[in-house]
Amino acid sequence: MSVQSMKSAAPSDAGDDEEMQAGGEPTQYLTFSLNGEMFAVAIDHIKEIIEFGQPTEVPMMPRFIRGVINLRGAVVPVIDMNARFGREASAVSRRSCTVIVEVRSEDGPQDIGIMVDAVSAVLDIPASDIEPPPSFGARIRAEFLQGMGKVGGRFVMILNMAQVLSVDELAHLGDALGAAA
Repeated sequence: MSVQSMKSAAPSDAGDDEEMQAGGEPTQYLTFSLNGEMFAVAIDHIKEIIEFGQPTEVPMMPRFIRGVINLRGAVVPVIDMNARFGREASAVSRRSCTVIVEVRSEDGPQDIGIMVDAVSAVLDIPASDIEPPPSFGARIRAEFLQGMGKVGGRFVMILNMAQVLSVDELAHLGDALGAAA
């Protein structure tokens, strides 16, 4: 499923091609579920959504790295988001999918796949409907949250993908686990 087709199918109060508000903040977010909770990622981080296929396991990787996939000739690591948040690894279902996200590092852009339970929709969430993340009580690390979006009377956790998929932190975790083994 192409993100561009999801973007064009998403309802927008701001006009067809406007993805940014006047302040430069993204207004469109891809929402997905993990373990019964709703999360969102700014659409400008998303490259595409693909059906979950069994990734190739790589020895001595942290448990939240499910493996790698071949995406048009490129090796792309796949992160199990439930495991990344310190939970049990995700069970694969027919609605499971891999969202290909672009993250920036010192070495340039890097594509990383995130395994989610199900993709929901692309939603417009204006900045006025986004609250700061709670300083305590969240079930994931506070630095992983960019904010809490109010959608239909419920909160959606908006992820800070730079923190969740920090290439440097993932590399350090991999090095630390390799040294411990």
